[in-house]
This record gives sequence, C-alpha cells and structure tokens, in this order.
Amino acid sequence: MNILRVSKSIVCLALAIFALLVCLNNLLDYESNYAFVQHTLSMDTVFPDNTLKYRAILDPFVWSLAYGLIIFAEFLTGLLLLIGSISLLKNIHSPLKFNKAKNWIYLGCLTGFLLWFFGFIVVGGEWFCMWQSEKWNGIEAAFRFVVLIMFTFLFTAMSESVDNNK
Repeated sequence: MNILRVSKSIVCLALAIFALLVCLNNLLDYESNYAFVQHTLSMDTVFPDNTLKYRAILDPFVWSLAYGLIIFAEFLTGLLLLIGSISLLKNIHSPLKFNKAKNWIYLGCLTGFLLWFFGFIVVGGEWFCMWQSEKWNGIEAAFRFVVLIMFTFLFTAMSESVDNNK
C-alpha cells in the first residue's frame, strides 16, 4: 500500500470534516455568526471617519442571504472533500483511479478557497473593511483556513510515484 496515498486521503478527510463541522456549527449556533455577517456588511465597527462606509449594506434580508450563501459554501466544500476522500480511499490501489478521484478534492479546495479567501479576505476584509474592526474581524481565521486548504490542495496534487534511483 502506498502510504502517501493513505496520508493524502486522511488529510483530505480531515479537511472535509472541518468544513462540515464549521457548517454544522453555523446552523446550530446561527445567531453568533449571523451577528458577524451583520456587523461586517453594515460596517458599523470600522473606523468612524472611514470614507468607504457608503459600501455598507443595512438590509437584514441581504445579511441573511449572505450568511445562507456562506453556510451553503461551507457545506459544499465539506461535501466535495468528503466525496473526494471516500473516492481516494476506495481507489487507493489504482493510481489512475486515485488520480481521477483527486478532482473532487480540487473542487472542494477551490470552493473553500473562494469562500474563505475571496469571500472573507477580499470581500469582507477589503471591500467592507473588516480589518478595521477590533471585534468583528475574521481575517486571521480565514487566512488559517486558506493556508490549510492550499496545503491540502498542493499535497493532494503532488505525485505519489517515487523514483528510488535518485
């Protein structure tokens, strides 16, 4: 058995569980992170003299829609990674099928990257100036998630074949 394939499968499964747990937590404790979305989009905790406050969204429907999209993206990330992890494990002895199963992991990582990098760091952090908020700033957490996602993506993409002649 190729221990590198087993390792990749387990790392991907761990990331899948993480994304699904984040989604579950947001559903079970809806109000906690709904407040995060509300404060970020309303820009009510950015610097008082911020000239970009015209970007603020004050509509509760949009807050709920944005939060719903975040939860859906977390679920989709976890689901794609879970499908990919199971596919990797099922095809652990077939290099061709194992490599084909990686596509699920790539899609899951892409979805998570778009959520936590583009959604949180780009849109939340820069467009809505979340970085200015002392209390409602999720950039550090989002960055950690992006690093883990990209590590998983790159680790999974790495070839499993080893040339023992080198």
